[in-house]
Amino acid sequence: MTDILTARYAQTGKSSAHDSLGMREMQARAYEQRNAQYLLIKAPPASGKSRALMFLALDKVMKQGRKKVIVAVPEMSIGGSFQDTDLTTYGFFADWHVDPKYNLCTPGNVGKVDQVVNFMEDPDAHYLICTHATFRFAFEKIKLPYKFDETVVAIDEFHHTSADDTNIMGKTIHTLMTQSKAHIVAMTGSYFRGDAVRILEEEDEAKFTQVTYTYYEQLNGYKYLKSLGIGYHFYQGRYFEALREVLDLNKKTIIHIPNVNSMESTGDKLTEVERIMDVIGGTPVKDPKTGIYTTRARNGKTLRIADLVTDDENRVNVLMYLRNIKKREEMDIIIALGMAKEGFDWPWCEHVLTVGYRSSLTEIVQIIGRATRDCEGKEHAQFTNLIAQPDADDADVTNSVNNMLKAITVSLLMEQILAPNINFKPRSLLKNGEEVKPGTIIIDDTGEHKVSKPVAEILTNGGLTNVTTSVLQDINAVGRIITHAINDQEFTQLELPNLVQERFPSLDPEDVKTVAKFVELQMKIHAAGGQIDSQGQLVDKEGRIVIELPDDTPKTPKHPQPPKEPKTKENEKPSDTETKGKKEGDAPVVGKPSVRPRDPDDPKKKVHELLKVGKKFVNIENLNIDLIAAINPFQGAFEVLSKSVDAPMLKTIKDQVVANRASVSEDEAQLLWPNVEEFFTSFGKEPSTNSNDPYEKRLGEVLAFVRKRTAELIASGQLSVN
Repeated sequence: MTDILTARYAQTGKSSAHDSLGMREMQARAYEQRNAQYLLIKAPPASGKSRALMFLALDKVMKQGRKKVIVAVPEMSIGGSFQDTDLTTYGFFADWHVDPKYNLCTPGNVGKVDQVVNFMEDPDAHYLICTHATFRFAFEKIKLPYKFDETVVAIDEFHHTSADDTNIMGKTIHTLMTQSKAHIVAMTGSYFRGDAVRILEEEDEAKFTQVTYTYYEQLNGYKYLKSLGIGYHFYQGRYFEALREVLDLNKKTIIHIPNVNSMESTGDKLTEVERIMDVIGGTPVKDPKTGIYTTRARNGKTLRIADLVTDDENRVNVLMYLRNIKKREEMDIIIALGMAKEGFDWPWCEHVLTVGYRSSLTEIVQIIGRATRDCEGKEHAQFTNLIAQPDADDADVTNSVNNMLKAITVSLLMEQILAPNINFKPRSLLKNGEEVKPGTIIIDDTGEHKVSKPVAEILTNGGLTNVTTSVLQDINAVGRIITHAINDQEFTQLELPNLVQERFPSLDPEDVKTVAKFVELQMKIHAAGGQIDSQGQLVDKEGRIVIELPDDTPKTPKHPQPPKEPKTKENEKPSDTETKGKKEGDAPVVGKPSVRPRDPDDPKKKVHELLKVGKKFVNIENLNIDLIAAINPFQGAFEVLSKSVDAPMLKTIKDQVVANRASVSEDEAQLLWPNVEEFFTSFGKEPSTNSNDPYEKRLGEVLAFVRKRTAELIASGQLSVN
């Protein structure tokens, strides 16, 4: 198995260090925005979101005049994250304590909806923990939104909410925002849904103050974890033999078996657990008290195994055992179905092995987060997805192809999530004397080319990441470019703007194009990086600098830098062709050579160039435009796909993708017509609609469309024949 993505980190220790109030980096960032009425915290697993909420809740009640705080979690098990916590010992002004009768996520509590109602009427009660469902039902029972005017409603795992009319929690949040003075704190490790439905309506989302703490910041600031790998293993037949190939019994592992209704499942979950036990080896012996299995595995080691699939009387004991694990040697392998995802903390986990495609990208990101906890002795975390390879003779080949493409798409999403954060900031929003953080791209909008307010809000409020997520969740669009059924130009100029328009329907056409270009640029930068050299620079695999990052302690670079280009008469002075008709200060077109890599002998020398984005001018700091223009952010996914299947299967996959395409539009025909002409010039023939090559076939369809449209215009008299 080859990883499609490997991210390496610098182990700075920043994300786990504490300030004078006992706050970690993410928590302090959230606390700075404690006065916001609507606060959205986007931070990865293990970044300390639960404790961040404790700090915020205590401040809002004790210093801002709020009367009550309701913390809603998706499952009872996650409620344990909000147990009583000592905060004063580490510098904060109060400790976190919840009256046991108002902690509705503990066993034994009954009549929970009524208890929420009682809590709202109890003048001495300030903090309550419950599930999303309990809060929704209680809100419906109370009926009067104004009763929450002095309440803070905190929603953990906020991605469970959506703007869809059928999502009760989404409607509840909207009602609170429009019919009450309630404060809302929303927290999530993945601000997107696997079904691509918006979490909030556009107008509601704009009201939130957003605090973003990236996966890169979290993992780069760890003390022990050095790297994360994401890989895929495509198999035929049943998955058990494939599992034998990829399961490393020396690593602490969570195995997520497929949903019983999926094509990868046998349909019998209990039998699958037994088969996995066989793969591990030995004769498992079950402890009657804890429910934990012990076996002498095929590698000769004695392993402890937890079965979270079998729902019997021992399930509670198994969960209790897992919650109380204090040492690395107390657990080795966990087999799970619907559990061990959100809110599950086993820091020693090194390998998450998931069988079958998960319909939700959100779910997969959460699953990967189970392995990215930092702990002593763990240097590498691994996610492996076992996916059934499509069978060309299978009648259900379409679903198989879609599952395969969706699985690969996860890597593209994680590539964006795990990369260092890129900030786009309009120059007009810079304050006098403000220090621009490294990795920031300044939009030079101080002249006649003003960045519109909607675009500025998208650029500075995390909107580009939301668009990117939407892009990568459109399997039809992404599948076409992964399989080379369309080219990069067609995707970025036609499909990408359409996806931006869907995400931000209020944008005018010019702003849509501008945002689309920024999304493209961001995706390409992220796809180029993933490695940090010893000077703290984001570089590509060849060691070329992509974007400059903070460099506190200059050291000798580990990665080779491009050699300096010797000066010649040809490159010392621009040619007449280059300068003809060009005014001083004009911006080069995206994709045209305009910036050389940084001089390795002069690390202080910075490159300043203008990049034209839509009709706006952008000032790029330390950005190699040559490199960026040449990047195809989908190429790695294509390589994995093409190496994983044989040529006939690859053709089958391409054919399925092409078959799902919409008919040719006039915009697409106009865009691709030069490609049709170029094809004829290169090959001396017209592109054929019967070609085995999806791209030639598409050009043939464009040619047919143009001819048909031309004939229609001539027949109607709108076009004359000369």
